[in-house]
Formats: sequence, C-alpha cells, structure tokens
Amino acid sequence: MAEEQAKQIGKETEESKIEEVKESEDIEKNEPTQELGEYSIEDARKAREEEKIASWVPRTRLGKMVKNGEIKNIDAILNAGEKILEAEIIDKLVRLKTDLIAIGQSKGKFGGGKKRAWRQTQRKTAEGNVPTFACMAVVGDEGGYVGVGYGKSKETLPAKEKALRDAKINLIRITRGCGSFDCSCKNLHSIPFKVKGKCGSSEMILMPAPKGTGLVIEDECKKILGFAGIKDIYSKTFGQTRTKINLAKACFEALKKTEGQTRKGKGGRGIGKNLSSLR
Repeated sequence: MAEEQAKQIGKETEESKIEEVKESEDIEKNEPTQELGEYSIEDARKAREEEKIASWVPRTRLGKMVKNGEIKNIDAILNAGEKILEAEIIDKLVRLKTDLIAIGQSKGKFGGGKKRAWRQTQRKTAEGNVPTFACMAVVGDEGGYVGVGYGKSKETLPAKEKALRDAKINLIRITRGCGSFDCSCKNLHSIPFKVKGKCGSSEMILMPAPKGTGLVIEDECKKILGFAGIKDIYSKTFGQTRTKINLAKACFEALKKTEGQTRKGKGGRGIGKNLSSLR
C-alpha cells in the first residue's frame, strides 16, 4: 500500500511539472516584447481618447459645429473670438500634452517638506477638519498653443480633472519669433518682443534671448514655456515669487500679450456668423 501511494504521488508530481513547463512555454510564446508593450499602452490611451470624443454629446452651438465637422481648425475659433465652454472641443481639434505645476508642499520636519502638485488646506468644523485639495495644470502642443488652469476639490483626482478642463478652455495661441539683438536667425525659438505680466504681488518680465540660451526662468514656469514651444528666454521677477500660483499666472498673462489675436468676443449669434464663414 505504501509503495502504491508513493508511485501515485510520484506520477502526480511529474504531471504537475510537465504542465508547469508547458504553461511557461506558452507564456514565452505569447509574451509581447517591451516595444510592443509600449506601443500597446500608447494605442490604448489613444483608443480611450477616441472613445471619449466619440461618446461626447455637445451642449453648445460651437460644440455641435465641431462635432459635425463644420469647424476643423482651432484658429478659426480663436480668430473669431468665440468663447469655448467645452474642453472636448480642444481635444478634437488639437493634440495636447499635459502636466501639473508643483504649487503645494508635503509635510516635513522643521518645514522642510518637498514640492508636490497638490496644495492642501483645511477648514475647521464642528465635525472635525475638512481637507481640500487644489492643483494647477498646464497643456500645450509645443507649437504655439498653451493653456493654464486651476482646479479645487475634496479629493485629488477630481481636482486634477477640473484643472485640466480649465486649462483646455483657457487655451491661447502665442506669437513666437526671434526678437533678440544678439541673434539674427528667423527661427521660432523665442518671443518677438519684451512682455510683462502680473498677478497679485508677483510680477514677471519675459525678454527674448538668442539661440542656445535656454529657459532662464523659474522651474515651474519652464513647463509653461516648454509647452508653448519656447526654447530660449530671459526673465525677471518682482514681488512675492514663492507663491507659485500667482507666479504661474503672471507668466501666463505675459504670454497672453504675445497673442496673434485678441479674444474679446462674448460669444453668441454675432460671433457665430463669423464662424459660419470660416467653415
């Protein structure tokens, strides 16, 4: 009896080993390479974006015109001064990159916390402390289009979604050029002239720089200028520059002054006539 049990156990162990080897071979055959994995991730992200746009139900007249294909260029909307109220309009017309600006600080000993994207505040109530998270997002195509937005919520992910939506709605087109007297090229690597922006006590001046200078500016503002397609610039700041929210807004206000258009339109049927002529 003992010998028969030992033989059965041996057979079961051999069969299990054979099955494990077969499974490992099948996994190796079906296992995708790292490159294929990267491509699959990008394809999945693009597929999600396409599904989101396909399932989008526009609520504004401008959104319906974009959804139906009557407007195929974002410049037509910006030139007409139409007010954008749906972020999906930007998603359908422009391919944008996104990033978060570090406006918060994590808790650390003796006030030495690290930078982080979330700015946390608390409200005192009878039931206890109620936290609120805020963040700032920047979007751009690195070709002259850039937007900055701010979002706030009781949780982090909704705050990020609000900030991205606000940044897409605030998208502008800047004018790039080579305005430095030290550079004679005609490439679009800097700004054409000196501009100034202010928010609160934070004040920023952007000046053209010759090719090869780089972005001589605060680290978080480098994200805004990089997404706008600017590679070389000089800057000067005044006021309370530790407040990153106001500093980023001051940088964005300075870039607005290089716009190729003035978005003073209030929307409505009058502006819609201009859009209908640019279909």
